[in-house]
Amino acid sequence: MQTLSLDYPAGTPAARRALAGVVGSGDLEVLLEPGESGRTTVAIATSVDGVDDIWKAVIDRIFSEDGLPALKVEINDFGATPAVVRLRIAQAMEQTNPEASHA
Repeated sequence: MQTLSLDYPAGTPAARRALAGVVGSGDLEVLLEPGESGRTTVAIATSVDGVDDIWKAVIDRIFSEDGLPALKVEINDFGATPAVVRLRIAQAMEQTNPEASHA
């Protein structure tokens, strides 16, 4: 099991917690909690060794955007592709926004 920790500047804390995905069968879960104001932390636990650069590139693209809320992010991976990572993070982030529509 490999772990990574990343930090990013952020805005005010997210409004609520969120969960997206399930660990197992080539997928991952993303857990989001409101973070410390001005800071997002990302903790990744993955079953795939030697992919630090790929993880950093994917997560940098997502959390380097301006205007994102402060989050504490926990990602538990079982070999998901970068596209699934982006999808699960987007799904979880949508849940943290109380104004998000749920039609």
